[in-house]
Amino acid sequence: MERFGFSGDARQPVVLTIPGLNNSGPDHWQSLWEEKRGDCERVDLGSWASPNRNAWVTRLDAAIREANGPVILAAHSLGCMAVAWWGALQSQAYGWPVTGALLVAPPDCDRMETPETIGGFGPTPRAQLPFPSILVGSRDDPYIFFERAHSIGKNWGSQFVDAGYAGHINAQSGLGDWQFGQTLLERLIDNAQEQASAMRQMRPALPMAQQDRSSKAPRPTLHP
Repeated sequence: MERFGFSGDARQPVVLTIPGLNNSGPDHWQSLWEEKRGDCERVDLGSWASPNRNAWVTRLDAAIREANGPVILAAHSLGCMAVAWWGALQSQAYGWPVTGALLVAPPDCDRMETPETIGGFGPTPRAQLPFPSILVGSRDDPYIFFERAHSIGKNWGSQFVDAGYAGHINAQSGLGDWQFGQTLLERLIDNAQEQASAMRQMRPALPMAQQDRSSKAPRPTLHP
């Protein structure tokens, strides 16, 4: 697979939305993004009510591979943990094929009171993610303390964004299509495109083919 930004690759990244436990309903910002934007596709992780870490990571990996191009992940809640485990278990080069990730309201799977349904996603990976990321935390999220969210973001190498008092940053938070979140997503898209452009400019030019002096017609020039 060719690296984003090489061989004239100017494709727009596809945004894969990754819901958490019990999937995201019609009023969730992920669902509204899929409805209103033209670049978002949901990853069907299966077993939404009884998630399994390995199964979710395997399905996420398949979706990334099927995209066959640059990918940005937009994950919510337990979906963030699937992304973190994918990053820890895969050996992708930094920034390819996943060029960035928006990680919203990850739960704390390491607390003693963590429900069994999500406890299998712990312990929380501590490895830095192999792509640029933004982690958004809420000050009154019932599934993680604000300071813990900040700590997880630091371990993952994420830019941390304070969402204020927004609950679990889901449909119950009354965010609609969450314009602020889309602004963060566009920041990741712009960053991916800037990196791709920089890589294209850094490519060494291929030498021009020498013309066949024995022929009247010149050979075509090879372009990078």
